[in-house]
Amino acid sequence: MPVTTRRNDTPPPRTGGSETEVLRGFLDYLRTSIAAKVDGAPEPQARTAAVPSGTNLLGLLNHLTFVERSTFLGEDVTDWQATFQAAPADSVADVVARYRETVERANDVLDRCADPGAPVPRARPGRPAPSIRWALTHMIEETGRHAGHADILRELIDGTTGR
Repeated sequence: MPVTTRRNDTPPPRTGGSETEVLRGFLDYLRTSIAAKVDGAPEPQARTAAVPSGTNLLGLLNHLTFVERSTFLGEDVTDWQATFQAAPADSVADVVARYRETVERANDVLDRCADPGAPVPRARPGRPAPSIRWALTHMIEETGRHAGHADILRELIDGTTGR
């Protein structure tokens, strides 16, 4: 069993002047948390399944990258299960950088959305876009769930813990 190492991290946000600021604050907090859990994880353990389902640390962040792209950027995903595996050529740094770049692009979209009841401005013919409120809430749930999985996986890998 690895020796437990506690990473310094920040608590959840406690302020927000509007519903959207609160939701975005929590989402950004979770995004930062999961990226930090994956960043610096050793290879090949970061992509090695630690549980019978095949879940691995790198796959979780790769999956969240696709969820962000689908939700906020309108990209179509045809095989969600495949998103749980990073490409063999992708390093930990590659997957973390791609996630952070996707989050930045998603935030650029959200910066232009003032009304939480308005639809996410994305082009997906034949499929109506959800409201900003729904998309933010869904991403908080999705990112929070997988951040919890990542906590356990990272602790199993090298003992690193954190929020």
